[in-house]
Amino acid sequence: MAEIITILLLSLMAGAAMPIGALLAKFDLVHPSLLGDSWRHFIIAFGGGALMSAVALVLVPEGASKLPLVPAALCFAAGGVCFYFLDAYLKKLNSSVGQLVAMLSDFIPEAIALGAAFAVGEGTGLLLALLMILQNLPEGFNAYEELSSNAQLSSKKIILAFSGLALVGPISAATGYYVLAQYDVLMGALMLFASAGILYLVFQDIAPGSKLEHQGMPAIGAVAGFLLGLMGNMVLLAS
Repeated sequence: MAEIITILLLSLMAGAAMPIGALLAKFDLVHPSLLGDSWRHFIIAFGGGALMSAVALVLVPEGASKLPLVPAALCFAAGGVCFYFLDAYLKKLNSSVGQLVAMLSDFIPEAIALGAAFAVGEGTGLLLALLMILQNLPEGFNAYEELSSNAQLSSKKIILAFSGLALVGPISAATGYYVLAQYDVLMGALMLFASAGILYLVFQDIAPGSKLEHQGMPAIGAVAGFLLGLMGNMVLLAS
């Protein structure tokens, strides 16, 4: 019982970093001169780096260890393609939720992985929780600034929504702990699918210098390049 309470608290703390980041962004919008453009861009880049660390250090290694080469490659490729079409759909709707999608696409599978790690006795749970907190703080900041540009959304509604999304963490962690820890293949597929989606969103929405205006191909190219490296790494490990 004590272990599941620890898991729920850790995942809730990681989720709470999202509304905290949103509150910091709200303060920045009210007092823009205090932070300045340089630090604002630093926070955006930090969020992208944190997402990349989730992909490279947690989701891909864990996911690839649970699947053979071909299924792993297919799951990763499917994630990139699905997020490409999701991004195109959001652009047609003139939606500014790219950062929000990026935030949830790594928060949910990582929270599941957090619960699963404790369930199987792995010692990475605390490190993973810290990584989630470091990611969600700048991601909450970036997502708030994107969403606040929509005149239909008040700051109060955005922060309340982020606070509600924080509860997704304990739910996902409990699911990983009680249900998905015993299904290695499903866990691996979920992690690799989410990894490709995160990678796509980093290059398409968070790293603006790497994309063409209104074009998604550079970002999908990044997914394809990462997939090539993943397949090569799995071949080397299997030999």
